[in-house]
Order: sequence, then structure tokens, then C-alpha cells
Amino acid sequence: MKTPLEKLGLTDENAGVFDGEWRGGGATIDKISPIDGRRLAGVRTAADDDYNNAIERAHEAFLKWRVTPGPVRGETVRRLGNALRELKHELGQLVTLETGKIIAEGEGEVQEMIDVCDFAVGQSRMEKTPLTAIAVTKIAERVCRETGADPAIFTLLVGDRKSVGQKLADDPGIPLVSATGSTNMGFNVAKAVNGRLGRTILELGGNNALIVTPSADLEMAVQSIFFGAVGTAGQRCTSTRRVIMHELVASKVRDKLLTGYKTLPIGNPLDRKTVMGPLIDRHAVDMVQDSIQRLKDEGGEVLYGGERLTVPGDAYMKPCLAAAKPDFEIVKHETFGPLLYLMTYRDFDEAMAIHNNVPQGLTSSIFTNDVREAEKFVSAVGSDCGIANINTGTSGAEIGGAFGGEKQTGGGRESGSDCWKYYMRRQTNTINFSTELPLAQGIQFGAGEGSGTA
Repeated sequence: MKTPLEKLGLTDENAGVFDGEWRGGGATIDKISPIDGRRLAGVRTAADDDYNNAIERAHEAFLKWRVTPGPVRGETVRRLGNALRELKHELGQLVTLETGKIIAEGEGEVQEMIDVCDFAVGQSRMEKTPLTAIAVTKIAERVCRETGADPAIFTLLVGDRKSVGQKLADDPGIPLVSATGSTNMGFNVAKAVNGRLGRTILELGGNNALIVTPSADLEMAVQSIFFGAVGTAGQRCTSTRRVIMHELVASKVRDKLLTGYKTLPIGNPLDRKTVMGPLIDRHAVDMVQDSIQRLKDEGGEVLYGGERLTVPGDAYMKPCLAAAKPDFEIVKHETFGPLLYLMTYRDFDEAMAIHNNVPQGLTSSIFTNDVREAEKFVSAVGSDCGIANINTGTSGAEIGGAFGGEKQTGGGRESGSDCWKYYMRRQTNTINFSTELPLAQGIQFGAGEGSGTA
């Protein structure tokens, strides 16, 4: 019986470069599963020549693709969505094996690709999931060969910052770079790309808060907080990091969260009873542990959890629920893991001040049944984030809405009905069908006394 990797065309060692052909002349990296520390497969990364050849082929494919009739492009996208549907379970398992996401979330990642194909076209690749990137590219390659599209439109380069990342940022032949990652990464990409007058779409850090008001449905709010903070082990850019509770409901919310945290099933993410699996790797756990220590140093209190778990792979920990103050430096820093800060407020203006007093501005949420609070939250004086939700959580976003944030989140937008505009070259055309030459603003050039024209 074939394994999920075999069904997806993956072998013990895989080429990490695709531009119509598969290769990889760089170092081989081993992908280790955070679930149990075992090796999944190897990937041959890109060498210098691989980069140059791949970018050249991608440009050739682009020149063909931009003049391909819309129905043919649409058929390619439609078939890609169907091909992903056929292998949704296997791809979901691969996502889980590479990232540690529970299987429901792994399959959810694939479903999002399918939904985007239905909506338009899109694909996401992460540095720490090269096998998933290769598997999806193989599916896209097959679809392109079926429809006659040049498969190099799905060019893939697996490599490190030096061999791939920095070259993409510096390359004048790449007019636009869309990058997802940390704020520090975004600063470096923006400096390089904007320094050559290129364009960027940046989706960077999120330090997302959820406000719980006195009129809120507390059961709904707690469920949303729990999923937002613990789902994907707190490793979504949209994960809930901060909960701002009114003093009147704070103790109830805190008690309900403590009950959920203490009974949380942690374990193998391939088991559908598991609610939280491992973090992406042991280094991710290290970073969360460091943030917990910084929280304590600033006077914060751990209410529950935070302990590292002794499990093969060394990537498991208990999620941490902590009491913090809004002015803590660590609270203003995005910790990419299951660390949730609880804080309180007295009046709505204070809640908004706390909410907005961080450098990041991705997604936000308020639970309230007071229409005035809800309207103020989404107004010009409310949430300063790119996404503002009412009575639903911070985590996740509908593909029909523009996804992205403000401030140090980068300002870029993906998905939604207008995202294609970011990828287009804008051009204004003025066409004169008359036999006269009208000038802008009604100017009569050279028609007055003293002009040098006849």
C-alpha cells in the first residue's frame, strides 16, 4: 500500500527546483517531522545556476501565459482545483507530517487552495514545508501538460536566503515580490526591492487581539479564543495573541479558558481526537519558552501551562495562558506559538487604546451585542488592523475578502476581489478619434496675441 508521500509522487530524495523540468544542484536538506522527529524525505535545493535558469524559464512562461486566451487559463485553474480535490486527503496528511498541524487543519489548508482555485488562482509555499511545495507543484505540472500551458508558470525554487531569497529581492527582472514572514524579513525584503524601485506585497507579523465586552456571548467568545490561540499550536499569522476583557466578565472568561486549557488533548496530529499537535520544530518551542521567561521578568503571571513536553521530536509543549499588562514589551512582540495574554479594561476607549498599542496590525475581533460598540470598532477611530471582525474570531479569513494588515504587518493584500490588481501593470490610455488636438484643462496653446504661430 502506498504511503501519502508516494501517492503524491515524492521519493526518498526529491529535486527542489522546477521550471518545466525537475532538478536541484545545491545541498540536500532532510525534512524532519515535528510529530516524532523522524526523517520524511530529502530535498535537493537550488544552486546558483538553477536560480538563473529557473527565472529565465519563468519569464518565458509568463510571456506565453499573458497572451493565453482567458478560457484556456480558466480551464487550467479549474483542472488544478479538481486535481487538488482528488488528493485532498493525501496533501492534508503531508501538511500535518511537515508542520504538526492537526489533520483537520492540514486538510483545511488544502481546501483553502481549492477554494482559491474556484475563486481565481493561488498557491502558498512555506520555507519549512518543501515537500508540500514539491507535491503541489507536481500536481500543477500535470494539469499544465494536460491543458497545454507552459508548466514553468509554476516555477519552484527551494533554497535558503542566500541561494534564492536574496536573489529574488535583488533581481531587477522580478517586478513584484510577494512575501510572507516575520517583520524583520519584511524590512529586509522591502529595503532590497524598493531600493531598485520594485514593488512588494508584504504579509508580516500579527499580534492579534480579541475584545470581550460586558454584553458578549461568553460561550461564543471563549470558543473563538480557544480555537484562535491553540489552533495550529498558535502558529498562524491570524492566531489570537491577546484577550482584552472587561472587568465585569474577566473572571468568567478566565475560568472558562482555564478549564479548556487543562483538558486539552495534546498528541499526534494525525489522530483526529487530538486538538493540539507539535510546533513546527524545537527552535519554535525555544522561542516560546524565551517569551514566557521575558513575561515573568516583566512581572507577568503564568496561569497555566508553558511547560516543554518530553516527546520524540522535542517540538511539543503545553499551551500557555498568562496574565499580562498592556505596556509589557513582550506583549508588543509577536510570539509565534501558543502563548496567550489576558488583560482587562474598564471603558471602551481604554479597550481600543490597548488594542491598537502594538506595532502590528493584521486582524482583530470584538465580541459584543452592543451595536454602538460594534460600529465604533469598525470605524475610523476603532481597530487599526487590516481585518476587523465582530462576533467571530481573529483566526482565519474568507478568501473573498482582502487579506492583509497595516503598520508593521506590511500593508499588502492577498485574495479578495481586488488582489489581482497588485499583480498587474497599470496603464492609463487617452485615445483621440477626432481630427482636432484638444489639450488638457482647455488650454489654448499658441493661439493668443504675440504667439509665434500662424
